[in-house]
Amino acid sequence: MLAQAQIMVVRTRLRAILYPVLLYALSGVAASYFIYTAVNGERGLKTKAEYKVQIAALRDNLTQLKTERTLWEHRITLMRSEAVDRDLLEEQARLKLDFVDPRDLVVFSKVSAKP
Repeated sequence: MLAQAQIMVVRTRLRAILYPVLLYALSGVAASYFIYTAVNGERGLKTKAEYKVQIAALRDNLTQLKTERTLWEHRITLMRSEAVDRDLLEEQARLKLDFVDPRDLVVFSKVSAKP
């Protein structure tokens, strides 16, 4: 009888110690997961900084594209039938047809500058 009483006392003490330890461990794991997700997750703090960098790069790209568009719009207006810029027309024709006037001076370089 005495042995059974000691075993029961040990079991109750063991439960009294292990249950809180397991509860704290599981709570710590859950809290760690949520903190990690808040910092590194899809909508976390680090992602917000990465989005800001991407937004800045895309804005720079947008300004470059806008300037390029205005350049092309200007060139297109010069190519309209009402007022054709002869220099631009000749430049484009030579570029597309790979034509060189015999009076032109041709300089060869290692890098070809074809658009």
